[in-house]
Amino acid sequence: MSSPTQTAERAEIAETLLRDSFDDPCGLHWRDVRSREAPWPIPVRLPTSFRSRKGCARSSSIRCGTAYVSGTTAGGLRPATSTGSGDSSFFTTSNIRRRCRHVLRIEVGAIEQVPRAKLPHRVPVVLSPEEVARIFKNIHGTMWMVVALLYGAGLRLQECLELRVKDLDFDRHEIVVRRGKGQKDRRTMLPVAIEERLQGHLREVRRQHERDLADGVGRVVLPFALDRKYPNAAADWVWQFVFPAARICRDPRWGPASRFHLHESAVQREVANAARRAGVTKRVGPHCFRHSFATHLLEDGHDIRTVQELLGHSDVSTTMMYLHVLNRGGLGVRSPFDRLLTAE
Repeated sequence: MSSPTQTAERAEIAETLLRDSFDDPCGLHWRDVRSREAPWPIPVRLPTSFRSRKGCARSSSIRCGTAYVSGTTAGGLRPATSTGSGDSSFFTTSNIRRRCRHVLRIEVGAIEQVPRAKLPHRVPVVLSPEEVARIFKNIHGTMWMVVALLYGAGLRLQECLELRVKDLDFDRHEIVVRRGKGQKDRRTMLPVAIEERLQGHLREVRRQHERDLADGVGRVVLPFALDRKYPNAAADWVWQFVFPAARICRDPRWGPASRFHLHESAVQREVANAARRAGVTKRVGPHCFRHSFATHLLEDGHDIRTVQELLGHSDVSTTMMYLHVLNRGGLGVRSPFDRLLTAE
């Protein structure tokens, strides 16, 4: 337990750092402050406007707003670094500008002499068709359908879990992805091989929804302000999640008690366990199936522009990263050692 004196000192330093970081963002050097004054993570109490949902409304998602707040309160102030580590720095120059402009109503101007954070370049983990088949043999039930959509439609994990009943078109064999990455909608295919199992799953979900309505917890969370525009839509069947959670969500931040969608960590654990049981030595996560989807389409000879549209990439250069992981070895080049053995 910290003594009252240490608590007071931490609070004083926290207020100083918060004030200095907004008044003079370029003058704050975290490593100097940490080694000289505060060898511990400093908890910072943010202004009410920063913590409110309105203050984070310009973020691309609630998760981004949560990350902004937790990045400041839990681990202290973290300015940008040029190391490109996985622990994303909180106070990058763009974040400082956005926070000051839209939350604190302060115009900062140009920020110079600050190192720019660099993103690491990583190649995607791609599974072979044989490895995908072995993993699917070790997944069952609802998780099998979730992973089948990740691989069969190229969905991101959050896009798949946020699917609603109205987004599935069985007649046209397509899925409408709403508010994907970058708040963009797109269409992708609905695998025919999964349709029968998915329709059976939806019939069970509908029976569960009817039981929830009878218990008074059958309303679902709606995006943006649709719950005010359409007051009865939250209880409508077409707005329900395709993959609802097993338990009722009673978090007051989301309004009355309701059933949210499956948590992504449940899918991540199931995929990791299935890959372990299947004997796959690669580091397998849900996003690997999206990488495999794109790579296998290109290996089958499909046009890269078509794959770009299915994945929802704005620039074809993003899709081109899958060209160098095709089943042709490193960059599609034959090793000279293979030629040497052939000559012998």
